[in-house]
Amino acid sequence: MSMRLIGLALLLAASSAAAAKRPGLTIRPGESWVFSIEGGQPVHTRKVLGNTKPSPGQVLVTVKSMMGTTMTITSNNRRAYTYKAELIGAAKAVPTRSCTLPANNRLSFENWPQKAVAVRLSDFKATSKDGACP
Repeated sequence: MSMRLIGLALLLAASSAAAAKRPGLTIRPGESWVFSIEGGQPVHTRKVLGNTKPSPGQVLVTVKSMMGTTMTITSNNRRAYTYKAELIGAAKAVPTRSCTLPANNRLSFENWPQKAVAVRLSDFKATSKDGACP
């Protein structure tokens, strides 16, 4: 019996370590985060109040449980980015999407009809396209 518990503990530790190494930022409903982008991933992340304004070079993202799952994201960068958005823990599987984050403090808004436990953002790439999700 104790060997099973040890095995289970090792399995949980390995899966937690793997999850910690996944690139990106996970935002739960009701949270707002500000971050910078380096190597295509969010860095220097910190939780903030929803009315915070991003400083130059930063991105602000807020997720809410409204009409499913709603995300607003603003980038105070001079260039637009595409990024990957992934719903986590939704009752129905939702494929990841590649969306565009406009430059110069313009707002991007996304809504999914599914309620999710969180939204994970990753894989930011500079782009010349300046718009919202296709």
